[in-house]
Amino acid sequence: MSSLNQQTVILGGGFTGLFTALYLSQHRYSGRVLLIDKSERFIFKPLLYEFLNGQMDGNQVWPRYQKLLQGTGVTFLQDTLCQIDLTEAKVELVSGLHYTYTHLVLAVGGAVGYFGTPGAAEYALTFCTGEDALALRQRIIQCFQRASQTEDPQLRRKLLTIAVIGAGPAGVELVATLADSLPVFYVQFGGDPQEIRIVLMNRSSDILAGDVNGRLRETARTALQERVIPVELLMGATVTMLHPGQIEYTYDGQPAVLEAETIVWTAGTAVHPLIKNLPIPETDRDRHGRPFVTPTLQLINYPDVFAGGDCVTQHLPQPALAQVAYQQAKAIAQNLIALSKGETLKDSQVSLRGTLMKLGMEEGAAEIFDRYEVKGRPGYLIRQLAYLEMLPLPSHNLKVTAEWLSDGILHHAKYKL
Repeated sequence: MSSLNQQTVILGGGFTGLFTALYLSQHRYSGRVLLIDKSERFIFKPLLYEFLNGQMDGNQVWPRYQKLLQGTGVTFLQDTLCQIDLTEAKVELVSGLHYTYTHLVLAVGGAVGYFGTPGAAEYALTFCTGEDALALRQRIIQCFQRASQTEDPQLRRKLLTIAVIGAGPAGVELVATLADSLPVFYVQFGGDPQEIRIVLMNRSSDILAGDVNGRLRETARTALQERVIPVELLMGATVTMLHPGQIEYTYDGQPAVLEAETIVWTAGTAVHPLIKNLPIPETDRDRHGRPFVTPTLQLINYPDVFAGGDCVTQHLPQPALAQVAYQQAKAIAQNLIALSKGETLKDSQVSLRGTLMKLGMEEGAAEIFDRYEVKGRPGYLIRQLAYLEMLPLPSHNLKVTAEWLSDGILHHAKYKL
C-alpha cells in the first residue's frame, strides 16, 4: 500500500499517545498521523502538583495539543471515542465522525477505579487532569473562605479537613504538597494554619504498599510527618461509603466516620470502558481485564493495532510510570516506521532509571537505578530536572526549564494556591 494511503490513528493523547506522534514526526514517518483526545490540552501528570500549588503554570505543564503539534504534520482532533471496531479497522466518535486506519495506537490510559464504593464517584474529587487540579484548588479556596468567617468550631474543623483516599504515589505526593502549601495560603484569610487537618487514608496497612516506589516508603513516611502541617496517616481503614463532606469507613472491624469538606480519591485505576468492550477473550487479558500485548507492543491477533501505557499490559508487567510510557511510545513509533519500510519489528525494551517522588514544596526523593537514594532538596531537584527533560518538545522543554531554574532556585519564590 502506498504511504499516501496509510493512516495511523492514535487514540489518547497522554504520554504514550503524544510521544508516539512526536517521535513519528521527528523521524519523518511517511504515513498520515491522526491524534484523537477528548481534551484540548495535554497534562504532564508528574508535575500536576506543581500546577496545583502555583510552582508551575498551565502553559508549562498543561499546554494545548495544537501548540505542541504545530509544524509536526500530525493532525489533532478533539473528540470523544464511542467505539473501536477492530474487525473493520475503524473508530467511531461521539460527534458522528468515523475514521478508518491502516494502523491503530491504543493509548487511552485507564479510568478511575472506585471499587464499587457507594458515593465515591459522586462526592469525591479526583486528581488526574488539569481540570481536576483547578476543581480541587477552587474547593479549598471556598472552604478556607467559609472557615475564616464561621464561629462554629465543629463546622470550621470540617471545612479545614482535607481527606485523601489512597496512599499510593499520587496520594502521598498530593498530601505532601498540600501540607506545605495550605498553611501559607490560609494565613492570607487570617486563619490559624494549625487548624488545618490533612488525613491520608488507605485500606492497606502502610503507604506505597505493593508499589514500585515502595523502597522510598520510610523516607516518605518521615517526610509526611515533617511537613509544615504533619499528615495524619489512617492506615488499615476501609472506606465503605461517601456522603457530601463525610466518609464512612471501618477500622479494626469497627465503623467510624470522618467529617471532611474536601475529599480526594486517588485509590486506584480501572480498565477503560472502551478497552473492556473490545472483542478480546479473557485468556488474552490479565486478572484486571487489561489486554496483553506482544513484545513488539501489538495486540494479540491484531497486528495492525499497537498499544502501550496503562490500558494494556505484558506478561512481565511494567510499572505505571511516565518513563515507561515514554519508552513504549518510542518503541511503537520505531515499529510503525519499520513497517512502513518493510523492515523487521523489534521488541520493546524498557530500562527503568529509578523512581522519583515529590514530598513537599522543595523536598523529594529519588532512587537511582535501585541503588542510590537521594532525598531532601537534592532529591527534589533531581525529580524536577528529570521531568522537565521529558516535556514534549525541545523548545518547550528549554523554556520551562529556564523558567523553573530562575523561579525555583535563583529566587526561592514563595508559592501558594
